[in-house]
Amino acid sequence: MHNPFDLSGKTAIVTGANTGLGQGIAVALARAGAAIVAVGRSAMTETERLCREAGARFHGVEADLATLAPIERIVDEGARFGGRIDVLVNNAGVIRRADAIDFTEADWDAVMNVNLKSAFFLSQAAARRMLADGQGGKIINIASLLSFQGGIRIASYTASKSGLAGLTRLLACEWAGKGINVNAIAPGYFVTNNTQALREDPKRSAEILGRIPAGRWGDPADLGGAAVFLASSASDYVHGIVLPVDGGWLAR
Repeated sequence: MHNPFDLSGKTAIVTGANTGLGQGIAVALARAGAAIVAVGRSAMTETERLCREAGARFHGVEADLATLAPIERIVDEGARFGGRIDVLVNNAGVIRRADAIDFTEADWDAVMNVNLKSAFFLSQAAARRMLADGQGGKIINIASLLSFQGGIRIASYTASKSGLAGLTRLLACEWAGKGINVNAIAPGYFVTNNTQALREDPKRSAEILGRIPAGRWGDPADLGGAAVFLASSASDYVHGIVLPVDGGWLAR
């Protein structure tokens, strides 16, 4: 019997895969059978170990997506390693915190360049490869609860993640008829480097936990099911969605 969630024979590029959400997604895709092209700014030793333990082929690409310079290299290496690119996960992201009244241009640009600009141009580069052989593919953007809400003291992050949700819908409208599914996952409050400051603030941490019906912070592994679904043939008729994985945050 065919398993629609089986990713055997597929190659997935996952950005920001050295830690946190990207690592959790890469490992989940590996366990579903995909070969992993992991992109990160630092060594991905642990991600590689976990993926190989899952039986997956693995290739690491060290790259900083603060500029567009490495995009063609990432796509070229991914295609050479896997034969083709079947899945792209745009997970790489940064955050800067300051009151809106004090927010600097440098902090604005740093976040927008990684979270939105590079995500678009990497999607474009991968889609060109996916369209070239007519076999399509899957693109998964990692959005945020801040794609739906305003947040506090994270102006550029909120703008970038709201933009990424809109971009997901735009690309879905353009590419759905060409065999490329473009969707997004919106993680809630997860245990990552980006939330360390919140988790270490007793007041903010208590406020956040008090609103999550599940009663806990998310673990990166909690994104695995959503990622595998959107990367697999099980989601072939799913286009342009932003899927919250938030422990019930938006339901409250």
